[in-house]
Amino acid sequence: MRAASARGNAVSEVPDLRVLIVEDQALLAMELELVLSESGCEVVGCAMDTAGALGLAELRRPDLALVDINLLDGMTGPDIARHLIREYGTAVVFLTANPEQIPDGFAGALGAVSKPFDEATIRGVVDFARQFIRNGASGETPRRFSPAPWLATAPNGIAPR
Repeated sequence: MRAASARGNAVSEVPDLRVLIVEDQALLAMELELVLSESGCEVVGCAMDTAGALGLAELRRPDLALVDINLLDGMTGPDIARHLIREYGTAVVFLTANPEQIPDGFAGALGAVSKPFDEATIRGVVDFARQFIRNGASGETPRRFSPAPWLATAPNGIAPR
């Protein structure tokens, strides 16, 4: 989304997606922040545990949250996801090195990305989530992304990769 600045004809990027990063590996969180910013997103904060994630969500109301399953305070990612979805309508994507720990039904999340992942995967996930948030439908499934089973029964479904 582009918007003209108040100073004339200059055009600047206006972030169209507010994203919360919930990841306990600081370097990975910083890398995600950079990729998300380059993808036109506003990163509203980074949290390493439940208290940080819920506090930032309360203050900043993200559109999307990228949530690791295992955090500093344990395997709390699914509980964080449920809270963000229920309280704020936030779309959630899990980031995990342990996909077998994803709960049945994905705790309402859109899906999961297996670690390790690359920048292209995160950009694809952002585009996927952006389309879902805007239209209630999702586009092509990004590589290394496992969509939640419930998306297959969503009104517009998903396109397989």
